[in-house]
Amino acid sequence: MRSLIRFAAIAAILLIVAAVPSAVASPLDNHDPVVIVYKDGHRQTLAAGEIARIDLKAPATIIYKDGHREKLRAEIDHLEFSESAASPAVPGRAHFIGKWKVGEGNGDHFFITLNSDGTARKSIGSTHGTWTLVDGEARIAWDDGWHDAIRKRGSVHEKVAFEPGKTFDDTPSNVTPARNTELKPI
Repeated sequence: MRSLIRFAAIAAILLIVAAVPSAVASPLDNHDPVVIVYKDGHRQTLAAGEIARIDLKAPATIIYKDGHREKLRAEIDHLEFSESAASPAVPGRAHFIGKWKVGEGNGDHFFITLNSDGTARKSIGSTHGTWTLVDGEARIAWDDGWHDAIRKRGSVHEKVAFEPGKTFDDTPSNVTPARNTELKPI
C-alpha cells in the first residue's frame, strides 16, 4: 500500500513539474505581432493585444477585443507569431509579380514579366523561364542556363544576372536597376 501511495505522490509531483513550464511560459505580449500571410503574398500585421481570436472557417474573421469583427476576403496561407515576422524589409511573393523594366533609362533596357503561376518571360535572349521567391528576392531560372534575381535594395530594386555554372552566392555577371511598371495597391 505504501508503494502505491509513494508511486501516486511521485506521479503527481511529475505532473505538476511538467505543467509548470507551460504555465510560466509568457503569453504573447500586447506589442508582439501576429502576421497573417495571404496566398497572394501580401501580409497583414496586427498587435496581439488587440485580438480576441481569429476564426479560420470561411469566411475567416478577426474578432478584436473591443468587439468589432473584420472579415478576411483573401485566402490565408499561414499565420506567423514572431517578432521577425513583422519585418517590412523582406518583400513577399506578390511584391514581385508584374512587368519589370530592367536596365538604364537611356533606352538600353528590356522587360522581365513575373507571373503568379511561377513562369517568367523576358523581351530579349532566352525568353522563357521560371521563378520563385527565396529569402525575399525573386530568383529566375532561364531556359538557356542563365539565372537572375530581382532584389530590393533600400527603396529601389536591382536585377542581378549570373551566367551558367554560377550560383546566386557568386559574384554577379552584371547588375542593373529594375522597376516594376505595374501599379499596385498599398
